[in-house]
Parts: sequence; structure tokens; C-alpha cells
Amino acid sequence: AVESSSLLILLPNSNTLHRNLRSFSSLLARVRVGCAMAAAAVALSNGSGGGGDSKAEFAEIYSRLKEEMLEDPAFEFTDESLQWIERMLDYNVLGGKCNRGLSVIDSYKTLKGVDVLRKEETFLACTLGWCIEWLQAYFLVLDDIMDNSQTRRGQPCWFRVPQVGLIAVNDGIILRNHISRILQRHFRGKPYYVDLIDLFNEVEFKTASGQLLDLITTHEGEKDLTKYNLNVHRRIVQYKTAYYSFYLPVACALLLSGENLDNFGDVKNILVEMGTYFQVQDDYLDCFGDPESIGKIGTDIEDYKCSWLVVQALEHADESQKGILLENYGKSDPESVAKVKDLYKELDLEVCLQLFIILCILHLSSSLNSPLRISCISSFSIND
Repeated sequence: AVESSSLLILLPNSNTLHRNLRSFSSLLARVRVGCAMAAAAVALSNGSGGGGDSKAEFAEIYSRLKEEMLEDPAFEFTDESLQWIERMLDYNVLGGKCNRGLSVIDSYKTLKGVDVLRKEETFLACTLGWCIEWLQAYFLVLDDIMDNSQTRRGQPCWFRVPQVGLIAVNDGIILRNHISRILQRHFRGKPYYVDLIDLFNEVEFKTASGQLLDLITTHEGEKDLTKYNLNVHRRIVQYKTAYYSFYLPVACALLLSGENLDNFGDVKNILVEMGTYFQVQDDYLDCFGDPESIGKIGTDIEDYKCSWLVVQALEHADESQKGILLENYGKSDPESVAKVKDLYKELDLEVCLQLFIILCILHLSSSLNSPLRISCISSFSIND
């Protein structure tokens, strides 16, 4: 049931769609019992959406959950191990914008049709939000190792911190186990507890499978750009990013509201579509974004990633331009990277991105059966 007849979409002017995931979640039209559809829209602006009170409550609950994990009676912690885990949690779980986690609260409020949740409702929504942030931390710690990345969120990747190294692999396992223990502690008596466990397991499996596709597509020594196409890219980003970043927060809110996720297949499809939209922009930022703004140094070109940019380049390039790609893509020396970026500019891939955004919005509008107004096309600038 779509209650909004017109939703304003502002194209991004800073740090990608995901910077404003909370804004998009707060614009989800109310999903009532028995509805098969929910409206989802994205409000992209310089603000982050949501109120300061929600952020403060969310931060406060992190401290409580961390203390519970540090006091877990299942293991006899030494002082050294407690200090390690506390530092590891603060370094990896914190530091992001927490858009995924905060979206659980916004979505839950929207589903209930209220601006303020009761204390117990707030705690449960925040706890599920933090479970998603824990999951994000787990994925990123391991992803950075696999990609041999340098920075994350404006600081060295956890495995690059002195004395950490490959201990980070075990830290990732601990992060994932914390999620199960948090869910068990706070949701075991809830009628939807098993559904929550199944949801997190299912999303983790999809994400890990997407990561596998990403990794084996870029096998060292088997570099072959001919196997890169839009279908391959879409499959990777759909599973690697969209499910846990866009669907999971709303699915958690639906379960909190007593809903059966099987009744909301269309909602899942729309949210996954939005996740794909986000990842395309993230691919662009990996190449052309300001590292200080996006919090990391992009390495998609050096890592031979099946990014949206290289797929588009392959589709639009002539034989001479394809030769430049084949010669330089996947090399880490600055000169080769610069040649690839220059080719992207020569092919006007920023214009292609703008066209993709327009088509994506129109497609989502059609799916929602709700007209969308598009503005700020001309002001789009990835480095604002």
C-alpha cells in the first residue's frame, strides 16, 4: 500500500547512495499486514537523515552490547584477551556511518506508523541494527585481507595494524559469533527468533557466495576481460552487497513487526534493485572518489575487479581502446592505472552513470507504481 503519490529523488552529490541509506529507509511507505508491496525511495542530499536522539540511543546500546560480549561467561577471558577484543570491536564495528543499523530503527518506526518507539522496542530495534553493523565489520575485516587493501574508513585496515596481521581472520570469526550470541541473549524467547537466525544465516550465505564470485572472477594468472559483462557484474553485486546492505535492515524491521517475510517478495526485489544501484555508484567512487571523503583508497583497477566501469568500457570501446584496457587493467603501477582512468574519462562513463541512474529510478518508479520526480541531474558531481 503506497501512501505517497510523489517521492522526490535527489541524485547524489557527495558520497554515494549508501551515505543516505537511512534517508531511503525513512521514506519507505508503510507496509500494513497483508500487503504484498512496500514503496521504497531514496532521498539523496548532503544530510544524513534521522534525528539525533536515535543516533544517541543507538550509540548507547553499542556500549551495553559490547560489555555483554566482554563478560560472556562461556569463555574465561584473560586481561590481555579482553583488551584485544574491546580494541578490535571499537576499531571495526565503530567508525562507519551506521546507516545499515540505523535503518532498522527508521524502518520499524515506519512500519508501526509512529515517530517514537517504546523503550523496549527501541532496544530491540537498536540491537538488531548493531547485529547488522557487527556483520558488516566481519565482512570488511575479511574482505580487506582478501583484497590486500590499505585503508578502510580513513584508517589502516585492521590486518595492517601492527601486531594484528592474520590474527584478523580469527577476529572476523569472533565478530560473526558475537551476532549469534547477541541474538540468543535478547531474542531467544521471541516468536520470530528462528526466523531471525534463518535471515542472518541466509544473508551471510548469499554475501559469501557473492564474494566468491568476485574472487574467482579475478583469479591471479587467469585474467580474461572477455568474461566480464553486465550479467556477471550484476550477479556479483546483488549477492555481495545488496542483500545485507539494503534488504537485511528492512527484513529485520518486518520481523520485529510480526510479519512473515514470505509475504514480501516484491519488497525484497525492490530493495535488492536499490542495492545494485548503490554498488554501481560505489564502483565509480572507487575509481574517481576522493579517498578522504570515501574513507578508502580504491583498488578495483589494480585488483582486476569486474566493476561497472570496466564492463561499460568494454561495451563502448573500439578495438584500439580495448587494447589499452587489455594492456593496463589489473596492473598496480601508477602509470597503468592512470591510463585506464583516462580511458574511462575519454569514454564519458560519468555520463553513462547519470543515464544509468535515471533508468534505474524510472524502473523503480514503475515497480512501485508511483511517479518519481528527478532533479539535480546537472549538479551531479562525484567529488563534491
